[in-house]
Amino acid sequence: MDLRERAAGSGPRLEHTVADGVATVVISNPAKRNAMTADMWEALPVLLEELADDPGVRVLVLTGAGDTFCAGADISSLRDPAGRPQALAVRAEEALAAFPGPTLAAVRGHCVGGGSQLAAACDLRFAEEGASFGVTPAKLGIVYPASSTRRLVALVGPATAKFLLFSGELIGTERALRTGLVDEVLPRGGLAERVRGFARVLTSRAQLTQAAAKEFADGRTDRDAHWSRQARGSGDTAEGVAAFLERRDPRFTWTAGDASSA
Repeated sequence: MDLRERAAGSGPRLEHTVADGVATVVISNPAKRNAMTADMWEALPVLLEELADDPGVRVLVLTGAGDTFCAGADISSLRDPAGRPQALAVRAEEALAAFPGPTLAAVRGHCVGGGSQLAAACDLRFAEEGASFGVTPAKLGIVYPASSTRRLVALVGPATAKFLLFSGELIGTERALRTGLVDEVLPRGGLAERVRGFARVLTSRAQLTQAAAKEFADGRTDRDAHWSRQARGSGDTAEGVAAFLERRDPRFTWTAGDASSA
C-alpha cells in the first residue's frame, strides 16, 4: 500500500480534485477536527510533487473538510519518542512552501498548531469570519521547529510570533488580519466563492511573472539573470502588451516546464 492509499479511504486522509487549472487539497479527519496523522504528513509531499508535475495545475488551494481547517497534529502521534511526526510535518511544510505555483489556504474554524504551520507555508491565506488561529507547542512542551519559527516571524513579525509561541493562545480573524497572519477575511458563507474567484484570476495571469515573483518574494537572490532570459525568450511580454492595446485577454504561453528545460 503506497502513501496515497494510506492517506485515502474512509479514515483520516488527504483528498484532492483538479479543475480548470486549480488543484484543491482537502485535509479530512472530521473525528479529530481534521488533525494531521503521521501518515497524512508523510503523504502530503508525495501529493504535492504529483500536482506540481501536472501541467494542468496552475494554482493550489489547501482547505479542511467541513467547518474547520486543521486542529494541528494528531496528539496521539506526538508520543513518538523519535520525534518522527514533527520531522514529517516540517517536510510537508517545506514541500508546500516550495510548490511552484501560487498556493492559497482557505480557512474556516480552527487553524491551530500544525494547521497554522501549513497555512503559513501557503502564499496567501483567506479566512472566514469566526476562524481562530493558534501556534500551541508551549501547551505541550514542544520545541517549535526553527524553519517554522522563521517563516512565522517573516509573516507576522517577531512580536506577534513571540506572543503566539510563548502563550499558545488563540486569536480571531480581526487580529490575524491586522498582524498579517491572514490576507482577507470573508463573511460567513463567502469564503468558497471568493477563493474560487481569486484562483480563476490567478490562472488567467502570466505564470512567468508568478514564478519569478514567488522566488524573489521568498528571498532567492541568485536568479535575476535566469528570469531575464526566461522573459526575453517567452514572448509573454509582447503578448501582454499587444493584448492590452487590443483590449483582449492575453494568451500567455510560458509554463513552469519551460524554466526546468532551460
